Amino acid sequence: MGDLTGKVALVTGGSRGIGAAIARRLAAAGAAVALTYVTAADRARAVVAEIEAAGGQAVAIRADLTGPTAAAEAVEQTVRQLGRLDVLVNNAGFLTHGPLTEVTAEELDRVLAVDVRSVYLAAQAAARHLGEGGRIISIGSCFNGRVPGADFVLQAMAKSALIGLTKGLARELGPRGITATVVDPGPIDTDMNPADGESADVQRSLTALGEYGRAEDVAAAVAYLAGPGGRYVTGTALAVDGGYTA
Repeated sequence: MGDLTGKVALVTGGSRGIGAAIARRLAAAGAAVALTYVTAADRARAVVAEIEAAGGQAVAIRADLTGPTAAAEAVEQTVRQLGRLDVLVNNAGFLTHGPLTEVTAEELDRVLAVDVRSVYLAAQAAARHLGEGGRIISIGSCFNGRVPGADFVLQAMAKSALIGLTKGLARELGPRGITATVVDPGPIDTDMNPADGESADVQRSLTALGEYGRAEDVAAAVAYLAGPGGRYVTGTALAVDGGYTA
């Protein structure tokens, strides 16, 4: 595990699932962690309490990332409460699917607001605070490399936007010693996509390993990229998908 002692990380959507696992993992590596939530205040407080019980430092920040100012405000609140920012993890997003002809304009706007616009705005705000060794890590999707069937046009489009954004960030921020990467999870066992869900067997069959991943698998990749080992990795995506895109 990379040493993040003295570092501060912000994890959006950190109250459950992959985000909560990332927050716990970064805290275990020594970082003070801010995590955002929208409505799950109890879950967010539980993650904070778990980190504090293990000897770490964490705060929960309410941030509805569908709003145009929430992402930047979360960054600024992190800096005010924890003193600095070294690692931004853009994890918040919607797991959305449905036929192309049935997705509404409102659904389109909501997904793009959280999955794309808030990531851009958080990175923009973070860039004003990140120093040498800073990290911007965004959670993408295995759909960035493979769309295995219908009904995933919106999800694939929104998450694929993170690839272009990350390449641009890498070029712009690289001279300052700041890296930008994407982590693309495959089927991960969470309450949003449980390993015993209706489509779980199909999703398993699409992986090379024939099994679901765990949120901790994604968190381990993020911790690597956030730590000293990730210093020379930028402008690219790391697949944590059990061979989904093989």
